[in-house]
Amino acid sequence: MALLLLVSVACSSPERTTAGQPGAPGAKDALFPSAGNGGYDVSHYGLALTYVPETNHLKGSAVISARATQDLSRFNLDLTGLRVRHAVVNGVAAQFSRSAGELTLTPSHVIEKGKTFTATIQYDGNPRTLRDSEGGVEGWLETDDGAVALGEPNGSAAWFPGNHHPSDKAAYDITVTVPDDSDGDAYVAVSNGELVSKEVAEDRVTVHWRSKEPMASYLATIAIGSFDIGEGRTADGVPVYVAVDPDEAQDSKKLRNSVSDIVTWASDRFGPYPFRSTGAVVDHLPDLGYALETQTRPYFGSVPDERLLVHELAHQWFGNSVTPRAWKDMWLNEGFATYAEWLWQEDTGGDTAQQIFDAFYEGTHSESDGIWDFPPADPPSGVRVSDPPVYGRGAMTLHKVREAVGDSVFFTILRTWTAEHRHGNADTAQFTALCERLSGKDLSGLFRTWLYRNGRPAAA
Repeated sequence: MALLLLVSVACSSPERTTAGQPGAPGAKDALFPSAGNGGYDVSHYGLALTYVPETNHLKGSAVISARATQDLSRFNLDLTGLRVRHAVVNGVAAQFSRSAGELTLTPSHVIEKGKTFTATIQYDGNPRTLRDSEGGVEGWLETDDGAVALGEPNGSAAWFPGNHHPSDKAAYDITVTVPDDSDGDAYVAVSNGELVSKEVAEDRVTVHWRSKEPMASYLATIAIGSFDIGEGRTADGVPVYVAVDPDEAQDSKKLRNSVSDIVTWASDRFGPYPFRSTGAVVDHLPDLGYALETQTRPYFGSVPDERLLVHELAHQWFGNSVTPRAWKDMWLNEGFATYAEWLWQEDTGGDTAQQIFDAFYEGTHSESDGIWDFPPADPPSGVRVSDPPVYGRGAMTLHKVREAVGDSVFFTILRTWTAEHRHGNADTAQFTALCERLSGKDLSGLFRTWLYRNGRPAAA
């Protein structure tokens, strides 16, 4: 299977000699200082992967197309585990070294600021499952019939080298080759975006997935195993692709229709769906403990209930299309997706958003524990970036904005937010400024109280 061809561009002019500087080994994120890298901006990843589930062996080739943002004498990529066999920059072999989770490439010539370049890395090994101090897992996870790659916040570095920080989004072509059967059941490899092609040759199956819209690396995924595939379209004509593990199929017959209905509803609330396709992957990994909003195709370890499906699909607008510049702004993902759950309940005959807000405030809601531990826009550490304040108190902040500006302005704010930052990065300051611009009100006190102040705010 041929990947998208990438054109190498010469990196230095013969009329000029440039000393260059090393690219930074991190993106200077306050919560994850070693995540990402400096000195370049990636536009495209071309990943060609071969995986053998029986031995958990991955062989990969990553072709990275990027633009230098400084004169680069060398640059870093994030990669955890796996053995690098060879590296090439602009068609010429490059020196490389490893240190912890960093892969450093030194090209034969300095790459001048503003020039585009390609780096190709050949690698292989047994990809790792990464565990945080709280016992959470990410990276490459083996399942009962294959494996899945889950990347939030840093797990994508376990299966491909890259600039693994949400501020550097890129397009992707992902080609995966797997054995064509597993005890008589054909393997399926599902990834982000749209299925370009599928080829069966002898004892292997190769599939090619393409994501033309920019994607943060933590949202990239591959799910390999036995899946039943369901396809359709939303009321607006968006293609729906749902993959369900046969062990979960009995409870998931309505999943495809639910995805379609929720995406149609959310498009009305939040603006046009931002990608070329939608769907879901339902695997059989019941002990995973979380779902993930992997772009266009959120991942679930078992059949999700309706609220969880709403949450992960709402992320396609909030987090996936509009992505935080830094991890401290995670509430822009999780607070918005949580509030989408409240809106869905309100719109489908359940509790109103006000009733849910009151239950959180009073501590009677089942998900209200811990929401006052810290301000949602100021997580104290990377370990706590997905704690209750980011979700519940983040959603409460949005409800207070809605209360302050009225429904008409509030939903205009949401649709303007997703339109102005479509496929880009944004931060909390930009959101608060938008709220004040569209409402014509000074909301600084509201945001100071609900986003940045410790403890439970006084009842208003």
